[in-house]
Amino acid sequence: MDTLNAIVQVLDSTIRLSVPLLLACLAGLYSERSGIFDIGLEGKMLVGAFAGAAAASVFHSAFIGLGMAILISVAFAMVHGFASITHRGNQIVSGVAINFIAAGSTIILGQAWFQQGGRTPALQPGERFESITADVISNFLATYSFSTASVADLLVSIRGLILYLPALLFDALARIPGFGPIFAELVLGHSVLVYFAFAMVPFTWWVLFRTRFGLRLRAVGENPAAVDTAGISVTWLRYRALICTGILTGVAGAYLSMVQNGGFVKDMTAGKGYIALAALIFAKWKPVNAMFACLLFGFLDAASIRLQGSPLPVIGKVPAQFMQALPYVLTVILLAGFIGKAIPPRAGGVPYVKER
Repeated sequence: MDTLNAIVQVLDSTIRLSVPLLLACLAGLYSERSGIFDIGLEGKMLVGAFAGAAAASVFHSAFIGLGMAILISVAFAMVHGFASITHRGNQIVSGVAINFIAAGSTIILGQAWFQQGGRTPALQPGERFESITADVISNFLATYSFSTASVADLLVSIRGLILYLPALLFDALARIPGFGPIFAELVLGHSVLVYFAFAMVPFTWWVLFRTRFGLRLRAVGENPAAVDTAGISVTWLRYRALICTGILTGVAGAYLSMVQNGGFVKDMTAGKGYIALAALIFAKWKPVNAMFACLLFGFLDAASIRLQGSPLPVIGKVPAQFMQALPYVLTVILLAGFIGKAIPPRAGGVPYVKER
């Protein structure tokens, strides 16, 4: 039973730790499929995390914080687009510059606004996204009632009615002996941003491979001249891809500061944007593969945390520093020898110059 509990806890941590990677990886997927390499995922996640926590703390609303995180992240994405699309600047240099600006500005503004060494105040209930546990679902089912007393009550009742049947199903599954506790630990007990992240995988697949926008997005990353010849604006397509990137990195940053940590701290992204880029290459720019790659990196991170300070057979106790570095070392090993030839979009990283 102890072994089963340990496995369930590691898998639960895997899901939680893979969410910011998955959101950032899908964000990079949109931009790189359009031909824009975005090294600045790290920076946009960081400013999203700071903006989300700061706005949530000031306005006492998690949703206002999320909206601000998305807004600021999209703004930084537009800066990257202005430099690399409009002015045809070097995309790598622009992305690195965004990372530097984000790292410095979040600390300076945090200290100026909150005087806590670059941190934001700890977020209180209502200022962060709470977990949807089995108890929360049970309470919702027990207290739900349909009301038409006012327009607001009617709208709330309709929203609750839409959620009632899924809540009833989840409550029944959580009560199954043996299976219920595992279901409650792995499927329930997460915030709404976790479900949003995994829902974005099939949505992104559908957008890229089943819509006109996705077809044009993939085409502009492979042959922008052909897209331009067809009368479609290459510039506007790439800007829209960067807007998608900004939205997803904003949500990823908000998850870090408003779900995982409960406040912003210095450099809290800790290289997750770079790992997301590695996962994107490992997945060969495909959404479903990206999900599994991020789960793999999340599992490596969760396993390293679990094994810190624990003696291993034959080897004995492993230094904590080695376990902390393990996900990054294995990332390099996987990229170096296990993915085969990864071919990026042919027009990736190349500014488009309209033929005259």
